[in-house]
Amino acid sequence: MAHATARSAYRDLVDRLNRFPQGAPPSDLLYRILKILFSEREAGLVAALPIKPFTAETAARAWKTTPDEARDVLETLAGRALLVDAVKNGETRWVLPPPMAGFFEFSMMRVRGDIDQKALAELLYQYLNVEEDFVRELLTRGETQLGRVFVNEESLPDDNALEVLDWERASEVARSASDIGVGTCYCRHKMQHLGKACDAPMEICLTFGTTASSLIRHGFARRADAPEALDLLHQARERGLVQFGENVRKVPAFVCNCCGCCCEALVAQRRFGFLKPVHTTGFVPEIARDSCNGCARCVTACPVEAIALVSANDPKAPKKRTVRLEEAACLGCGVCVPTCRTGALRLVRREKRVIPPFDTIQRTVVMALERGQLADLLFDDRTLASHRLLGAVLGAIMKLPPVKRVLASEQVKSRFLDTLVARRATVTAT
Repeated sequence: MAHATARSAYRDLVDRLNRFPQGAPPSDLLYRILKILFSEREAGLVAALPIKPFTAETAARAWKTTPDEARDVLETLAGRALLVDAVKNGETRWVLPPPMAGFFEFSMMRVRGDIDQKALAELLYQYLNVEEDFVRELLTRGETQLGRVFVNEESLPDDNALEVLDWERASEVARSASDIGVGTCYCRHKMQHLGKACDAPMEICLTFGTTASSLIRHGFARRADAPEALDLLHQARERGLVQFGENVRKVPAFVCNCCGCCCEALVAQRRFGFLKPVHTTGFVPEIARDSCNGCARCVTACPVEAIALVSANDPKAPKKRTVRLEEAACLGCGVCVPTCRTGALRLVRREKRVIPPFDTIQRTVVMALERGQLADLLFDDRTLASHRLLGAVLGAIMKLPPVKRVLASEQVKSRFLDTLVARRATVTAT
């Protein structure tokens, strides 16, 4: 009976995680990961929490306990980076982050002794890197994805031939952020426990805003100022790392400095590039074939194998080689450009403009809409019968045949999305 109860608590937690657009497909590996991070009691309690930010009083009602008792549990969970807390006007609100980018990553953002990080790293590797279900679920469903790439600013032409907007530059994120945190690279830390990590810097990944403030408060990141963050971004570009961040224009929660060997998003781009798991920049390298000498430095530098060395098809020089770009697979990161010593590569604008969602709220709403989970997102207080009814109605719309659902989705997007975003922004701020 105890085993069945424990399984039920973790199963409820998995169900709760999957009411959010960035969920986690159930598997034995997932249950083993959650058992390292959550006790059985904590799993049951967290499963009852709403999706949107909540107070201790809200948690107390869900748990049928006092606000003080609820606050103690919430602070304990935030202290292990399983919840993110935000303090505004003297009031604390908590939110359960998704597994990715969220508490999976936070669990490895510092060296800690309260959990077996080696065992956790091995399980995460199997769940995220070996099995395909999670990566497919996270990065290939819908048109709107979790993350996007920032352009390598040092690859941009010096003649101002290209208009580059502030939100396209990771440096502008660092300059404008209210809080900046520096943490251990989750991906390379995980791979280090498996003996597979590369030699790229570890203490180089950045978080911003509310997420940074919470991680700093609980010791999972250290506070940094804008000049240090800019220096770290410069170091990353010099090492040929890709700057990958939250897919929003306003205050991304994170900007990671990623290598092609350890980063799960870049690995997914190589494996499932045709499904568009990562949003590209608005740029793409253009190749001047007359200048290319076939040295293949750009081929080696590309983190997603979007550039290949091919025959130049020159009858006068049958052994001559040049490079070919697979534009559909290209991130537009610009990492390749500085490696070219002949000036054969330069960044140009893509034909189709790439515009991310405005902020986290809008991205989450659109992701939920595309994945048929808008009912869960809007009506997630399961203690209210009226919310359950409204959620059921909207859920029925999401179960329409594909063609009708697309029509309904487009109507909701065009007529009501701005209202929904504004309403949720007001609720979050109050």
